[in-house]
Amino acid sequence: MKKAIFLDRDGTLIEEIGFLHRIEDLKLFSFTDEALSILKKAGFLLIVITNQSGIGRGFFSEAEMHQIHVQIQKELNNKIDAFYFCPHLPQENCNCRKPKTGMIEKAVADFNVNKTESWIVGDKQSDIELGFNACTKTAMVLTGYGVSELPKLKWQPDLIGENLLEIARKITSVYQ
Repeated sequence: MKKAIFLDRDGTLIEEIGFLHRIEDLKLFSFTDEALSILKKAGFLLIVITNQSGIGRGFFSEAEMHQIHVQIQKELNNKIDAFYFCPHLPQENCNCRKPKTGMIEKAVADFNVNKTESWIVGDKQSDIELGFNACTKTAMVLTGYGVSELPKLKWQPDLIGENLLEIARKITSVYQ
C-alpha cells in the first residue's frame, strides 16, 4: 500500500481568489513547487481533493476547471498524481463534498492508499474534519483561510504550519 498527501487546492497549493476559473488568475504560492518536491522525494503520492461548487452554481464549467488543473500540472512539472473534485452545492448533501469522504475513498481505491500513513493538508475546518472522518493524519496551513479558520476548529490537527512548505518539512521529518 502507498502513502499519500491529500491536498486541498485553493488556499493551500494556490492563492485563494474565490471561484477560480480563468487561467490568468491562477497563482501558485512561491513555495508550492519546493514543498511538493520534498513530499515526492519522501515517497508520497500527491492527490488534490477539492470542492468546486462554482460548477454547480453555474459560475464556470467542468472543462474550465480541468484547464486550471492542466495549467497547475504544467507549472508544477506534473508532480500531482491525481485531481478529485466535487462539483456539488453544499445543500445537495452528496457523498463527495468535503468533509464527507467520497473523494478520499475513491482515491484510496484507485491508488491502493494506506490511510493511516497518509495526510490531509488544507486551510479550512472542512479539510481537518475530512481527515478525521477518513482516519488520516491532518495538517492545517495558515495560508488561504487558515488564519481565520484556526479559531473555529472543532478538531485539533496533527500539525499546523505557516504554509505548505513548513508542513512538508514537518511531515517528512516524522518519516526520517
